[in-house]
Formats: sequence, structure tokens, C-alpha cells
Amino acid sequence: MAVRVLLGILGAVVVLGIFSSVLCTLVIPRPTRSSFTQIVQRVVCRAFQLVADRLPSAEAQDRVLAPVAAVAIVATLIGWLISFMLGYALLEAAVSGFGPRTALTESGSSLFTLGFASSKRATLTAIDFCAAATGPIVVGLQVGFLPTLYGAYQRRETEVTLLETRAGSPPWGPEVLARYAQVELLDSLTELFRNWERWSAEVSESHTTYPVLIQFRSPKPGRNWLIALLSVMDAAALRLAFNPSQPPAEARMALRAGFVCLRDLADTRGIPYDHDPRPDDPLLLGYEDFLWGVARMAEQGYPMERTPEDAWPHFRGWRVNYESLAYRLAKDIDAVPAPWSGPRRTAVAVRTPLTPVDRRPVG
Repeated sequence: MAVRVLLGILGAVVVLGIFSSVLCTLVIPRPTRSSFTQIVQRVVCRAFQLVADRLPSAEAQDRVLAPVAAVAIVATLIGWLISFMLGYALLEAAVSGFGPRTALTESGSSLFTLGFASSKRATLTAIDFCAAATGPIVVGLQVGFLPTLYGAYQRRETEVTLLETRAGSPPWGPEVLARYAQVELLDSLTELFRNWERWSAEVSESHTTYPVLIQFRSPKPGRNWLIALLSVMDAAALRLAFNPSQPPAEARMALRAGFVCLRDLADTRGIPYDHDPRPDDPLLLGYEDFLWGVARMAEQGYPMERTPEDAWPHFRGWRVNYESLAYRLAKDIDAVPAPWSGPRRTAVAVRTPLTPVDRRPVG
């Protein structure tokens, strides 16, 4: 009797724990952590990452890592169902006194096939009915979860795709300003920053509620949602650093929304960071790399009210708020190796976008 009580307690803990995981992952519309889901997704990610780390090019790594999120979702569903089967088997053994094999058969029959007719007993218990309801409920919740997930993914990628014409592939902050200067559309930068302020808020909400979205990669290897956000934030920081007379509201709000988004994602993933960095804290981005980006802007005639030497402290004061988090996340997800985006897990060549040649007729 003591053994059956122990089995019943253990089974109840397993079933209730997995129900909690399902609710936290699929139902509750706010950032909630499920240890079970996190473990499954980390195991899947590390398995794919072991293969990707042995490949020589960023494109090959992107092809290997592309299915990670989808496989993690399927593996989580399978893990839930198997855990439920084990939990209900323990409850069956406690209530009905079955041996391990019979208990697993009974719980699996009810959970996966609504198999009341296959039961070896004339009388069904409440455990059988609970197990029979659990399978369809969990599968139904997962199926209903997918449109929400892919809807958030599509909204995210729409802005990332639109940015390609404005920032190149992969996107880069100085390239944003260079292209806007080239086509004489600098006044439209306010609209860009306004759109990305809203985009950052949407990504913060969706990617903290459904963290698996962080692992969803863009349709093309040269695109990446995190690198796109970093490029817009760098463009806003450069704009504020070089052009103090221009309206600062949209650029400031885009920066603020961007690093708040990164901090929310860091909190979800357990990444530590400095909540109040000093403007003169050191950057990983060097001054020489900064000058390289400024030269790209100058080539296309971007107007600068400050010299690079005078603008550097202002740019550094903005970038210190988000650089470390952007670099850490870019490394974790193996984002496309763009300029000013930090190192990756393996040594891969940095891909620099090319500014289109201005072929407008003269005169």
C-alpha cells in the first residue's frame, strides 16, 4: 500500500507539472517560464549547433540551423505526451495495482487513441477519462498555437525584408544613412525610426511570450531580425551623434524601444546585463571600425554637423546601452556575420553590404 501511495504521488506530480508546462507555453499570454520546455528546446538547439559549428561558411550554418525552431516545437509536443503517458501510468499503477507494462499500456491506450474499448477492465476509472481527454486537449492547443506563432513571425519578417532596400544585406547602421543620403531621402528617416519603435514593441511582446520565436530564422541567409534591429539602432545613434540640430524624438524613441526589447529578451533567456551603464563605459566596437562606417556615409554625401572625433563620445554613449546584449544574442543564435555585430561561435567572414551605384542621368 505504501508503494502504491508513493507511485500515486509521483504520478500526480508528473501530470500536474506537465500541465503547468503546457499552460505556461501555450495558454498564458505573458512571459512565463517552463523548465521542461526550456530543457527540451536547449537540447534540440545544441544538437543542431554541434553540427553547424563544424561547417566553414555562414550560409551552410544557416541551412543547418533553419529547422531548429520547428523541430523544437515538435519535440516539445512529443515530450509532453510521453511525460503524460508516464504520469498516468504511475497513477494507474497506484489506483488499479497494475504492473509497469500493463499500466503503460492502459495509459497509452487512453492518452493516444481514446482507447476505452481496448481496456482490459470492465470498469473505467477517473484516471482513464482524464488521460483520454489530455491527448486531444494538448494536441489541439498546440495546433491552435501555431497560427499565432507564425503570424508573429510573418509580421516580424515583413519589416526585416523592407529594410533590405534601405540597409543592404546584411543590414548595417552606416549603410542605412548612406543609402538615405544617396537618394536624398534623409527627411524620411523619422518614418523609419517610428516604424521600428513599434516593431521593437511587438517583438518584445511576442518573443518573450513565445521564446521559441527567437530561434526562427529569416527566409534568406543574409537577413536576420536581430541584425536588422541592431542596424536601425546604430543608424539612430549615428544620426543623434552627427546631427544634433535634427529632430531627435523619433531616433531617441527607436533607440529606447530597441534596447528595452533586447533587455526583455535577455531577461527571458537569463542573460545578465548592466541596467544603468555609464556613457563613457568601453565598447567592443573600436574607433577604427567606427571611422570605417563613417567613411561609408561620407562617400554618399551624408551631411555631418560634427567631426567623427567629436561625434564618437555621443555615439558611444548611446551604443553602450545595447551593444553587449546585441552581441551576446547574435552569438547565441548565430546571426549572419554583419559589420558591427560582434563575434560568432566560429570564425566566419564578415559580410559587408554593397551600396548600389547611383546611375541617375547627369543634367
